[in-house]
Amino acid sequence: MNNTPQAKPRHRILLVGFPPAQMLDISGPLDVFTIANELSEAAGCGAPYQIDLAAPSAGALMTTSGVSLQAEFSLLDTTLRPDTVLVCGGRGARVASRDAGLVKALATLCDRAHRVGSICTGAFPLAATGALDGHRATTHWGHFDEFSDQFPHIDIDRDALFLSAGKCHTSAGITAGIDFCLSLVEKDLGRAIALSVARELVVFMKRPGGQSQFSTLLMHDAAGTGAGKAPFAELVSWMAEHLTDDLSVDVLAGRVAMSPRHFARRFSVALKVAPGRYVQMLRLEAARRLLTESTLSVKQIADRCGFQSVETMRIAFQRNLNTSPSEFRDRFQTIE
Repeated sequence: MNNTPQAKPRHRILLVGFPPAQMLDISGPLDVFTIANELSEAAGCGAPYQIDLAAPSAGALMTTSGVSLQAEFSLLDTTLRPDTVLVCGGRGARVASRDAGLVKALATLCDRAHRVGSICTGAFPLAATGALDGHRATTHWGHFDEFSDQFPHIDIDRDALFLSAGKCHTSAGITAGIDFCLSLVEKDLGRAIALSVARELVVFMKRPGGQSQFSTLLMHDAAGTGAGKAPFAELVSWMAEHLTDDLSVDVLAGRVAMSPRHFARRFSVALKVAPGRYVQMLRLEAARRLLTESTLSVKQIADRCGFQSVETMRIAFQRNLNTSPSEFRDRFQTIE
């Protein structure tokens, strides 16, 4: 009888990119799993992952950086049997989400896998397969509205760095793919290995706050000229310049000659956020900018941004960004 221990089959991870793909959406996860392999091998446990790259066709996969990567496999290869499929983002991914042939091939591939995820705008082709229907998902903050328009039946989470819905997982923009893949390593191999990988990469194991701490009010295209937005373009510019004023619904409605109820409804439809929430986001945006670009005290910033007190600003930061103003400044201040 042979008592020799059998090597545990490696977990096969297939990264899927569509040209032009976002380089870091591929290289970030690749480094996470590669370092996990190196650390596991150093501990005498063997490499737990096999990592492959697929594209619409095998061969050179162009990235948005202008550098091509080598895809070992074609997405159309019916012999592929990955354990995990991770769909990477980039301009090509958004285009691919409208290509029926590529979406069908991706759907077939995802059906074969035990775990499926997306990095950044890789959520677009993944959503097109129907895998995310009826679930919450996230993507890069700059494409929230585009995603919601294309997939109205999917509940977009505008703050999560990554989240799960059954066997499907989605993550936010670009470097959030590293956060997400660290969470997969933790689930697969345990917290100790995941922490070691994070240390090697010099990143947070779990980044404080959500992706809203990096986004701006441009995500709402507030000054755009799209349908329904024009009446509020001048108003939102005025609001941003008068944060210490009374910005109640009654006052704002009066400035555009609407009744409060009609204004609140029209504003919410046009900008996809309620007036009160938009005011708070304007104040948070201004506070974030001053915390990173000035040496003003937290109290001075609270006053300048229209918060009633430092405590009111602290609560807003904690509720929306999962961090405090002081912690935010420590992490992101750009001046000495």
